Amino acid sequence: MPSASEGPSIAVDRLSVTYRTSIERSPTLSGTLLRLGRRQRTVRTTQALKDVSFEVPKGTVLGVIGANGAGKSTLMRTVAGILPPTEGRIEVRGRVSTLLALGVGFNRELSGRENVVLGGLAAGLSRRRLQDKYEEIVAFSELEEFMDMPMRTYSSGMYGRLAFSVAVNMEPDILIIDEALSVGDARFRRKSFEKMRELCGQDRTILLVSHALGSIRDLCDEAIWIHRGELRMADEPDAVIDAYTTFLDVGEDAVTLEDV
Repeated sequence: MPSASEGPSIAVDRLSVTYRTSIERSPTLSGTLLRLGRRQRTVRTTQALKDVSFEVPKGTVLGVIGANGAGKSTLMRTVAGILPPTEGRIEVRGRVSTLLALGVGFNRELSGRENVVLGGLAAGLSRRRLQDKYEEIVAFSELEEFMDMPMRTYSSGMYGRLAFSVAVNMEPDILIIDEALSVGDARFRRKSFEKMRELCGQDRTILLVSHALGSIRDLCDEAIWIHRGELRMADEPDAVIDAYTTFLDVGEDAVTLEDV
């Protein structure tokens, strides 16, 4: 663990994120007569995150759990700098690599090779270092014969394999992974899990969002539970998982720990 003077890798302070969406409704006959045919627009406000605060010390693997729609992905996108906070602040110390969704950041019209090169340059790697990392990325993804093909020709499994390989091989200080340990076939999923175990043993800060509670328990040092946009609990993984599964009224059997 770092010294107190070094500060955490990630500090989230009273973070709130609010979405505003405009819904256009077709007018009724009476409404049409009153508004001379103008369509009615309704603005809906959704608070995806509400006053969330936590810190992640350097070298910590933090698991993030919660039901679908709880705000986990919004939190990861905000920490990654993709979404701006509505309120509060986030401090991030270090270079971030993200795997937030299948193929996010890839240009489907470019080849796999071109996407890897652009991703590496965007991550701040020198061209010489990128050349070395490129071979590692391709070897790990096992897509050698497809790297010069446009990514629009890739299957979803190929997308996922290349995206995972890029994210974990860019030498990040901070790695953010949102639901991406189940890409590819069973053999590649095992390979991905072992790669994550290797990264977790290094001095890297990792945020791991997953419904696979067994992975959270095996890989993480700490865990947080997000519920309806609020931080419900932060503790060591066993305690958070126990509270979460009790709340859901499900047991901790093999199915539950694989996908809740």
